[in-house]
Amino acid sequence: MSEPTGKLLTEEQALLIAKALGDRRRYEILKRLGERRDALACGAVRDCMGINPATLSHHMKELETAGLVEVVREGKFASYVLRRDVLEAFFQRLKADLA
Repeated sequence: MSEPTGKLLTEEQALLIAKALGDRRRYEILKRLGERRDALACGAVRDCMGINPATLSHHMKELETAGLVEVVREGKFASYVLRRDVLEAFFQRLKADLA
Protein backbone atom coordinates (compact mmCIF):
# COMPACT_ATOMS: atom_id res chain seq x y z
CA MET A 1 0.00 0.00 0.00
CA SER A 2 2.81 2.42 -0.66
CA GLU A 3 2.04 3.54 -4.22
CA PRO A 4 -0.17 6.62 -4.62
CA THR A 5 -3.61 5.88 -5.98
CA GLY A 6 -4.10 9.26 -7.60
CA LYS A 7 -7.03 9.99 -5.28
CA LEU A 8 -6.41 13.01 -3.07
CA LEU A 9 -8.29 13.59 0.15
CA THR A 10 -9.08 16.93 1.67
CA GLU A 11 -8.25 17.50 5.31
CA GLU A 12 -11.98 17.29 6.09
CA GLN A 13 -12.23 13.88 4.39
CA ALA A 14 -9.17 12.64 6.28
CA LEU A 15 -10.71 13.78 9.57
CA LEU A 16 -14.01 11.99 8.77
CA ILE A 17 -12.09 8.79 8.11
CA ALA A 18 -10.05 9.15 11.30
CA LYS A 19 -13.25 9.67 13.30
CA ALA A 20 -14.87 6.63 11.69
CA LEU A 21 -11.82 4.47 12.42
CA GLY A 22 -11.79 5.65 16.04
CA ASP A 23 -14.72 3.42 16.95
CA ARG A 24 -13.88 -0.20 17.81
CA ARG A 25 -16.99 -1.67 16.15
CA ARG A 26 -16.46 0.27 12.92
CA TYR A 27 -12.82 -0.80 12.89
CA GLU A 28 -13.91 -4.44 13.31
CA ILE A 29 -16.47 -4.06 10.52
CA LEU A 30 -13.75 -2.74 8.20
CA LYS A 31 -11.50 -5.67 9.12
CA ARG A 32 -14.29 -8.08 8.16
CA LEU A 33 -14.88 -6.27 4.87
CA GLY A 34 -11.15 -6.21 4.22
CA GLU A 35 -11.01 -10.01 4.37
CA ARG A 36 -13.17 -10.13 1.24
CA ARG A 37 -12.82 -8.86 -2.30
CA ASP A 38 -16.55 -9.03 -3.00
CA ALA A 39 -19.53 -7.49 -1.22
CA LEU A 40 -20.59 -8.69 2.21
CA ALA A 41 -24.32 -8.82 2.90
CA CYS A 42 -25.73 -6.62 5.63
CA GLY A 43 -27.07 -9.64 7.51
CA ALA A 44 -23.66 -11.32 7.44
CA VAL A 45 -22.04 -8.22 8.89
CA ARG A 46 -24.68 -8.05 11.60
CA ASP A 47 -24.32 -11.75 12.44
CA CYS A 48 -20.54 -11.69 12.70
CA MET A 49 -20.62 -8.54 14.83
CA GLY A 50 -23.49 -9.63 17.08
CA ILE A 51 -25.20 -6.23 17.04
CA ASN A 52 -28.77 -5.18 16.41
CA PRO A 53 -29.90 -3.78 13.04
CA ALA A 54 -30.23 -0.18 14.27
CA THR A 55 -26.69 -0.16 15.66
CA LEU A 56 -25.31 -1.69 12.47
CA SER A 57 -27.17 0.88 10.39
CA HIS A 58 -25.62 3.70 12.43
CA HIS A 59 -22.08 2.32 12.05
CA MET A 60 -22.47 1.62 8.34
CA LYS A 61 -23.79 5.14 7.74
CA GLU A 62 -20.72 6.58 9.47
CA LEU A 63 -18.43 4.40 7.33
CA GLU A 64 -20.32 5.37 4.19
CA THR A 65 -20.20 9.08 5.06
CA ALA A 66 -16.44 8.78 5.57
CA GLY A 67 -16.20 7.15 2.14
CA LEU A 68 -14.75 3.91 3.48
CA VAL A 69 -17.53 1.63 2.26
CA GLU A 70 -19.65 1.43 -0.84
CA VAL A 71 -23.24 0.27 -0.48
CA VAL A 72 -24.42 -2.18 -3.14
CA ARG A 73 -28.20 -2.35 -3.21
CA GLU A 74 -30.29 -5.10 -4.77
CA GLY A 75 -33.93 -4.36 -4.11
CA LYS A 76 -34.38 -4.03 -0.37
CA PHE A 77 -31.11 -5.84 0.38
CA ALA A 78 -27.80 -4.08 0.95
CA SER A 79 -24.24 -5.34 0.82
CA TYR A 80 -21.03 -3.50 1.57
CA VAL A 81 -17.64 -3.30 -0.09
CA LEU A 82 -14.50 -1.78 1.42
CA ARG A 83 -13.27 1.22 -0.58
CA ARG A 84 -9.61 0.26 -0.71
CA ASP A 85 -8.79 3.28 -2.87
CA VAL A 86 -10.09 5.64 -0.20
CA LEU A 87 -8.22 3.78 2.53
CA GLU A 88 -5.01 3.99 0.49
CA ALA A 89 -5.57 7.71 -0.10
CA PHE A 90 -6.05 8.15 3.66
CA PHE A 91 -2.73 6.42 4.34
CA GLN A 92 -1.02 8.61 1.76
CA ARG A 93 -2.54 11.75 3.28
CA LEU A 94 -1.36 10.74 6.74
CA LYS A 95 2.10 9.99 5.42
CA ALA A 96 2.31 13.39 3.70
CA ASP A 97 0.86 15.33 6.63
CA LEU A 98 3.00 13.66 9.28
CA ALA A 99 6.29 13.44 7.38
